[in-house]
Amino acid sequence: MNGLQILIGIAIGCIISTVVFLLIRRKTGPLPGESPDEVIEKARQEAERIRQQAQLEAKDVVYKARVEVDRELRDRQHELNRIEKRLRAKEEQLDRKLDKLDSKESELLRRERDLSYRERQIREKEADLERVLQEQIETLQRIAGMNTEEAKAELFRRIEEETRFEAAKMVKRIEEEAKEEAERKAKEIIGLAVQRYASDYVADITVSAVALPNDEMKGRIIGREGRNIRALEAATGVDLIVDDTPEMVTLSCFDPVRREIARVSLERLIADGRIHPARIEEVVEKVRREINAIMKEEAEKAIFDLGLSGIHPELIKLLGRLKYRTSYGQNVLQHSREVAYLAGMMAAELGVDVRLAKRAGLLHDIGKAVDHEMEGSHHEIGVNIARKYGEDERVLNAIACHHGDVDPICVEAALVAAADALSAARPGVRRESIENYLKRLKRIEEIAMSFDGVEKCYAMQAGREIRIIVKPDSVSEEMASLIAREISKKIESELTYPGQIKVMVIRETRFVEFAK
Repeated sequence: MNGLQILIGIAIGCIISTVVFLLIRRKTGPLPGESPDEVIEKARQEAERIRQQAQLEAKDVVYKARVEVDRELRDRQHELNRIEKRLRAKEEQLDRKLDKLDSKESELLRRERDLSYRERQIREKEADLERVLQEQIETLQRIAGMNTEEAKAELFRRIEEETRFEAAKMVKRIEEEAKEEAERKAKEIIGLAVQRYASDYVADITVSAVALPNDEMKGRIIGREGRNIRALEAATGVDLIVDDTPEMVTLSCFDPVRREIARVSLERLIADGRIHPARIEEVVEKVRREINAIMKEEAEKAIFDLGLSGIHPELIKLLGRLKYRTSYGQNVLQHSREVAYLAGMMAAELGVDVRLAKRAGLLHDIGKAVDHEMEGSHHEIGVNIARKYGEDERVLNAIACHHGDVDPICVEAALVAAADALSAARPGVRRESIENYLKRLKRIEEIAMSFDGVEKCYAMQAGREIRIIVKPDSVSEEMASLIAREISKKIESELTYPGQIKVMVIRETRFVEFAK
């Protein structure tokens, strides 16, 4: 419609300009050679032409406008139809929901009526039962000739007599069970005493034997002037015994990790055939790395077998060290796994957190991995380590209370303490004498390492000898002699031991050059 208005305006403007032109011509007169009638006729024709052209253009614009209006009307009609369909569908949905609500309301009203009816029936039945009960009580009182208080007194008297009889039976049964338990305990104590009276037990758990292909290998192991055997003992910290036993040498050391490193290293050196000090140090270092990897693998296997996860890598390393740690002769890693299994089974029976019980059981003795390096009891050290690596407070409490020093704050902590007692109480599991022996040997090494300038130290010969390797660049010959005397005095003042302990200080200087 705006285009039509513009065209009409243009046509009117053209007509007005033509009329103005004619008026001006009429006032000014016609052009030379042109009559007034011709001018009027030409103006009339021009005006007619302009009018017809304006009509055609106006019709074209009107047609286009009508087409555009029709298209807009059709689009609006489609949109209105779509909206109408949506409204109709929503109206149907609302009708269905209203029908459902009406049906539910009817159902609720029906149920409410049923409940009210049943409630009335129950009240009526309660009243009937109360009436019947009162009638029966009155009937019983009339038959028995007693009132309520007298009947209660008689009932209590009979219950007391029956209870005393049952209590007497229970006391007798408890006495019989106590006798059986005492007899079983006595047998167990006798069995433990016999088992502990094993004079060769220390040798069995502190000595390893290595088979040789022939007796000639003993000479190669000893080396020229004993340099090979000294290098092996210095590198591993074990006592290598070469005696008359055919085709066999013996490794003696209280530390099972050192003994295992020495055994594997010696077997590899024998298989390789190249036995000299440099090769010995190389093989021992390689085997030491492998043993560390084995300890980590054993810890990861224990964690996997128990179905646990999320344990800090440093705690896994410490668990691996427990593989070669014993407590009263009992392997601590195996003991920790056993405590975890027992605690988990008891937790499952009680319906508490099985994974928490297993986790606390596995970590309850983690402090024993470093208790010879730090001050304090193993459970205090274990609590500090577990807290450092983000363990749950309940796990910390289980570690702290498994020896009864702290009260448990959860059921799982009590289960760990019970499982620890069960694992340690099995006959033959622990041996007090071995624990004291190993503690004494560790303490001897700790005393030696406390002196400045000491690089390595190894307790040997079942604790009757300690070999100390000092740093040659910081300790002179005179100082080495003084260190030996001071270590012996400190051992005498702090330890109790049978016989005497030989303190040997070794100061060795090596000069190495390379030919290029």
